Amino acid sequence: MAAMALLASCGTSGYELSSVSRQRILVDRRFDTHPDKRAVAFIAPYRRQVDSIMSPVVGEVGSYLASSRPESALSNLLADIMVWGGREFGEKPDFGIYNMGGIRAALAKGKVTYGDVVDLAPFENHICFVTLSGEKTLELFQQIAARGGEAVSHGVNLVITHDGKLVSASVNGQPVNSGRSYRIATIDYVAQGNDDMRAFKSAENIVAPQDQKYDSRFVIMDYFREQTAHGIVVNPKTEGRIVFE
Repeated sequence: MAAMALLASCGTSGYELSSVSRQRILVDRRFDTHPDKRAVAFIAPYRRQVDSIMSPVVGEVGSYLASSRPESALSNLLADIMVWGGREFGEKPDFGIYNMGGIRAALAKGKVTYGDVVDLAPFENHICFVTLSGEKTLELFQQIAARGGEAVSHGVNLVITHDGKLVSASVNGQPVNSGRSYRIATIDYVAQGNDDMRAFKSAENIVAPQDQKYDSRFVIMDYFREQTAHGIVVNPKTEGRIVFE
């Protein structure tokens, strides 16, 4: 009844909704300047265990990385990591795809922790490998164009229009050939045709490991650890993989 009364009063207040806006609010250590003592006391018993899991460093990035369409350094990196992940399975993908919707955080410049990667890739998605015909590969790129871009690996070059049309598509310097097939590294969520990439529903020769260690977040961590072992600071760039006409 109280809710009904509130709605009724709002309807006769003389106010009208003129616009709606939204923004993401980054919750970081700035909010720790004046911590709530009761909250700190409540969290304390759990913090040590969580920190022991989330705090270990797995790698380092040379700049702030965030995802954006049609292309970004972070999305490029994740698509490239999917291709890199094929080595353990004897796979040599023609290219990789990662969905922008699955990238749920940015990476700050500097050390990258286990927790940072979990924030970045929080879903239980696993790396997988599929084959698409040339015709379906072109259809896939058309669907990516309609979405304004998705994460694609090095060697893929798409020219798209601002209204979502595909102008041209090439893989490793060659136009997509309808007469051949393409091996693609991605995650199982995408390979199921989600995020409007329906061409994947026609995929064949699917390799989809289900062990936890092949969860995308652990593949990403393994990539960072390997780079660190070689003294490499990960520093991906945008390179015109997807451009507007």
